[in-house]
Amino acid sequence: MNVLLIGSGGREHAIAWKLKQSPLLTKLFIAPGNAGTAECGTNVPIAVDNFPALAQLVRSENIKIVVVGPEDPLVKGISDYFLEQDDLRWVGVIGPSAEGAQLEGSKDFAKQFMDRNNIPTARYRTFTIGKGNDSVEEAKAFLGSMKPPYVLKADGLAAGKGVVILNDPDEAIAELQEMFTGKFGSAGKKVVIEEYLSGIELSVFVLTDGTSWLLLPEAKDYKRIGEGDTGLNTGGMGAVSPVPFAKKEFMEKVKTRIIEPTINGLQKSGIRYQGFIFFGLMNVGGDPYVIEYNVRMGDPESEVVIPRIQSDLLELFIATAEEKLKDKQLEIAKESATTVMLVSGGYPGNYEKGMPISGLDKEIEGFVFHSGTTIRDKQLATNGGRVLALTSLDTTWKKALKKSYKTAKGISFDGMYYRKDIGFDL
Repeated sequence: MNVLLIGSGGREHAIAWKLKQSPLLTKLFIAPGNAGTAECGTNVPIAVDNFPALAQLVRSENIKIVVVGPEDPLVKGISDYFLEQDDLRWVGVIGPSAEGAQLEGSKDFAKQFMDRNNIPTARYRTFTIGKGNDSVEEAKAFLGSMKPPYVLKADGLAAGKGVVILNDPDEAIAELQEMFTGKFGSAGKKVVIEEYLSGIELSVFVLTDGTSWLLLPEAKDYKRIGEGDTGLNTGGMGAVSPVPFAKKEFMEKVKTRIIEPTINGLQKSGIRYQGFIFFGLMNVGGDPYVIEYNVRMGDPESEVVIPRIQSDLLELFIATAEEKLKDKQLEIAKESATTVMLVSGGYPGNYEKGMPISGLDKEIEGFVFHSGTTIRDKQLATNGGRVLALTSLDTTWKKALKKSYKTAKGISFDGMYYRKDIGFDL
């Protein structure tokens, strides 16, 4: 079977690496891919949102399954686009409809969905640009009813930068006005203000065909650039799976209070959904609350979740497309997995690209998943802020982490940085 994987990050390299192992796979195409995915299949220089070009590739290469890695093409409706093409309706697209993708594409949509389906989440209100001073005054009043810190979220996609947490109400009002005046572009036309939930975060993932679902390994990622979770937010600096505090009792609450109501809510709303659901959760005193939904796998969580899956991933994707996931079981390795992200100097701010990468020719105990890499003059070089994810497995996460850090010491590129405290709060 020929498969197209859309995306170019560490998540896509991890998925490509796993798909390559399937005996069902004939040929794998990755659009646009990176230097790592090129070792798993054929990279094709097509942008993730160039739907006509992607469709033409599917036609010309007789591709049966399309796996959508990032959120942007999902929110823009790639699943619907394929369904609307008479000759491509039979193609299995692993990713929800545009309406389903609004769970990630609109914070307000997600919050209303959770309210309707009694899914535990933080108290909130949404404020909209264009309502003049009334909206600002209402926001001030709402902030006055809450205790700090205050959480402000741009409603739309903002490249992972649309969430701001502030302790001062005046600063929160100033931030709200900045959002309204274009700080996050169209993503900030609506702003969700919600109460701050105090606890410890984790990420839970399911693969669903719209009716049935399989629970994937959970993970905990680390978003801040600085050690001790300080500094600016990033796309993710590392991850651990499984999460030690996600015991059977807690995960049973996640299933009954969050996962099942979400799947049932999608069905009741008539929303077509075949793909991954990412539940960003907060453990508040032993009870799970939803912080956010994502409609794809996380990154760098994929780099610890995918290596722990022992089942044939392509077989699961086929069952998802055929709505036969209820007939499948997921086999998970008991080992723990950790990943450490090597990033470019200056990230998540300004950084340079094209730095030669050395050390990958050495024997490595684990996996190196490429995120922001390319080949320049026959030399592996940096091509993004997050460059490489170093994944290791062992009987405990602490042992696995030692392996990841050992690998990190053998790799170098100009300005390379990584956090040395992944898992510090576990």
